[in-house]
Amino acid sequence: MITRRAVLKGGAAAVAAGVGLAGYAFGIEPMRTRVTRYAVTPPGWPPHLTLKIAVLADIHACQPWMSEQRIENIARQTNALQPDIILLAGDYCAGHRWVTDWVHSQDWSRALGKLVAPLGVHAVLGNHDWWEDKTAQRNGHGPVFSRSALEANNIRVYENQAARLETTGGGFWIAGLGDQLALLPGKKYGREAMRGVDDLAGTLARVTDRSPVLLLAHEPDVFPRVPDRVSLTIAGHTHGGQVRLLGYSPIVPSRFGNRYAYGHIIENGRHMIVSGGLGCAIMPVRFNVPPEIVVVELGMSASV
Repeated sequence: MITRRAVLKGGAAAVAAGVGLAGYAFGIEPMRTRVTRYAVTPPGWPPHLTLKIAVLADIHACQPWMSEQRIENIARQTNALQPDIILLAGDYCAGHRWVTDWVHSQDWSRALGKLVAPLGVHAVLGNHDWWEDKTAQRNGHGPVFSRSALEANNIRVYENQAARLETTGGGFWIAGLGDQLALLPGKKYGREAMRGVDDLAGTLARVTDRSPVLLLAHEPDVFPRVPDRVSLTIAGHTHGGQVRLLGYSPIVPSRFGNRYAYGHIIENGRHMIVSGGLGCAIMPVRFNVPPEIVVVELGMSASV
């Protein structure tokens, strides 16, 4: 027989469990950092061309969640992985107001400037990098302050540009896309709808030979339009939904929902890796999607 006392005890236990989970989601998981590895040899990628890529996405610098010191620690941890190249997938600015203080672009970019790799550090911008720059929003164009801050720390920023890089195993291209959600709508901006500054066709037109192409884009929603010519697309933005239960995220900032929320996605023979990111947007909460440094090993088996 179920007694009133048993019901009350069960209710109290449920409340305590809920409080504990909330405490973990707000106070513990957002402060963790793990390394997530993928080993991929996608179509069009020469098997003799081995490349170790470190990907950092969605830093969202702010106190106390993503301080300059924490970003420096992430940079040191990334360098210790000894990647051949480091790719930054956008959203360096805070994406929520649950902060005790802001981290200035000079400070978070200085921390990211400590990243080192033989083939360099390459970046694209994210929607929050555009949204936080009110001057760029009014003007309808950049450069945004995030780009200036990154370039001041010797990080190359791509907006619909491509560059060919050489390794001992051969050459490949980095193609970096402009942000797809850059310009906010509103009467004060004279825009009725959200507008991107992305140009996929123009970006890929800058690729002038048959060497393999890596496409770096902030939002993964471009993926259905990416041609077979691109060996691998790398994106961020979704944060894996920030909350993930049994492989499903209730809220994903993508018009495709969970289709491109997280991980290694293969569609029609085309490959994309979506990082779960490092920081938080909207609210500083993560559950089952801890902050991550992504390592992509192309043309080789994953390390242990």
